[in-house]
Order: sequence, then structure tokens, then C-alpha cells
Amino acid sequence: MKLAGEIRSSGVRVTLVVHEHERLGRGIELAMLAEELKASDFGLEFLTGELKGSHDPSGIVFTVLAAMSGMEREHIRDRTLEGHESARKRGKTIGGAGVTDEDMLSMALHLRDQEMILRDIAKRLIITTGAKKGQHPSPATVMRVLREHDDQAAAVSAS
Repeated sequence: MKLAGEIRSSGVRVTLVVHEHERLGRGIELAMLAEELKASDFGLEFLTGELKGSHDPSGIVFTVLAAMSGMEREHIRDRTLEGHESARKRGKTIGGAGVTDEDMLSMALHLRDQEMILRDIAKRLIITTGAKKGQHPSPATVMRVLREHDDQAAAVSAS
């Protein structure tokens, strides 16, 4: 947008060309972008999809599109949550398989006590089971495991 603004300030007409409307955003994001495009006097063109062609970003088509995209996002979210709940009721777990075990936690705690940073702790740990056997856990996984341990320890000491 900044580069387009610089080009527009030199008097050249600018048109934002996008593969399809979903690439721009949804709901409020799309409405805010429409306002920015309108204020900057930019054109808008979609290469594919239902809205293929050129459009006025301040027009009714764009406003309706923003509203429909927001509703679509909510619908997808609701259906995903329903699917997760249904899977849980059937005894399925959501998310990837756990890669940590008690030995890994123990080693991570030991390394943390030595004031080692998460990235280095993760490099020292090895996953022992599953599809990722032999690989290192991510620093985010190490952080999550340590945080869960700390939360459980705090809950035990508080009771």
C-alpha cells in the first residue's frame, strides 16, 4: 500500500490486482481495506472467482463481499468447533501426538535449572517415540511442557 501510495502521488492511476477476494481478508479487515483503497483513490481488480474483473472498492459489491466473508469465517469456525466436540465425544484427541515423556521433562527441568535457554534445551532433547522419533522437540514444545509442569506444581503447592 505504501509503494502504491507513492506511485499514486506522482499522478499515475493505481489498481490493486488480487488473485481472488479471499486473499484480501474477511469481514472488518476487508471493510477497513476498502476504506483505505477508497481514500487513496486506488482501483481494485480480481483475477479469478465470483468477482472476477474491476471493482470500485467503495461500492456495494465490496461491502456485501466483506459482510459475506465475515459470515463465512464464523461459519467455518463454528463447524470446526462442532467437529472437535464430536471427536472428543467419540474419544478422539485433538492435535498432534505428544512427543514428550517424563524423562524428557526431567532433563528439560535439569537444563533449565542450569539457566540454559529454550532453544538450547530443545537441541539437547530427543523424541523417543512416534513419527518424530529421533528428532528434537521445538522450543515452543519445550516451553509448553515446562509451563504445564510449573502450573501443576503451583496448583499442588497452593492446595
